[in-house]
Amino acid sequence: MSQFDSIRPYYDSEVHETLQEFQKHPMFLALLQFTFPEKTEQEIKSILNSCHSIYDFQTRIIYQSIQRVMEKSTDGFSTSGFDDLERNKAYFFLSNHRDIILDTSFINVALYDHDLVMTASAIGDNLVKKSFLLALARLNRSFMVQRSLSPREMLVSSKKLSEYLAYLLEQNQSIWMAQREGRTKDGSDKTQQGVLKMAAMARGDVPVMTYLKNLNIRPVAISYEFDPTDILKVPELIAKSEDIAYVKTNNEDFNSIMRGALGNKKRIHIAAGKLDSSIFDKLEASDLSDNDKLQELAKKIDHEIYRIYKLWPSNFVAYDLYHKTTDFAHAYTDRDKRNFERRIERRVNPDSTIAMESFLLMYANPVINKLKSLEPAN
Repeated sequence: MSQFDSIRPYYDSEVHETLQEFQKHPMFLALLQFTFPEKTEQEIKSILNSCHSIYDFQTRIIYQSIQRVMEKSTDGFSTSGFDDLERNKAYFFLSNHRDIILDTSFINVALYDHDLVMTASAIGDNLVKKSFLLALARLNRSFMVQRSLSPREMLVSSKKLSEYLAYLLEQNQSIWMAQREGRTKDGSDKTQQGVLKMAAMARGDVPVMTYLKNLNIRPVAISYEFDPTDILKVPELIAKSEDIAYVKTNNEDFNSIMRGALGNKKRIHIAAGKLDSSIFDKLEASDLSDNDKLQELAKKIDHEIYRIYKLWPSNFVAYDLYHKTTDFAHAYTDRDKRNFERRIERRVNPDSTIAMESFLLMYANPVINKLKSLEPAN
């Protein structure tokens, strides 16, 4: 639809021509060589020539790329909750956000492996300023979330994005969006009310909770045993703790993408959760304002993400080190603790208390939030 041309992925009819245009781009060649190290140039070209749709590109190339990432930089990939999803049904997956590219890539691997509808995925246009990166994102069914706009422009853009989300779901196309703008740096995942408000902007006269209920929102929790970009996040956390404006370096996002893809993550788990329809019905029937209803829904989403989040030994070690306790000593081995302490030694300035606390909380906060999720819900 032409009103979405500025934000949409490629149409299937545009895929083959785009691949021909970019097949000799150095970064694309590097991706292909990484993905198919044992294939000849002609064999790789044949795979490219066989791609005539986004689904072809995702399954024949990107899926294989992510398999290589997992093979080279993880010790295992597991999922839960995906067996409860219906085939051929579109969902709005709202997940925590740790890695710029891999979060949605791993979720799509899980969906494909369970024979479920893969997602159209949101990505900030600030991350794809280079023509090749924009093309790669659109080939992988990403749609643009426009950043750095004036308040008036942002309102128009958000309305258009909301309408596009509704259009995708009507076309039986699942969606992935992060629960917040930007990655969670401190390990404490919280849904921004603004994301839900944007999603509901296309509702017209439909009550806000009724509209959101019909979007089939499914919270998703993705957890990495080790975050390859952990130390890259610390300067921003220090700046925040000192109430100083943080300014990204020119190549910071690209460096995070590369470190995230190639750095060791150990084990990864993705859990798909659920929201009972009664949550929306009770909120709609309440006397709360629409903004307060959205805030309460955000808390329910957070609670579900905390509940299904897979905790690793690294999380329990960090919790005990931060709190100077042994409460979770049963959840890790001496070797687990030594490995995590070595990670700290290699990455954190021991003379900086703020850096040390920020690093530990990055891994400890998921435990803190899990404990909150075990408390009786309101």
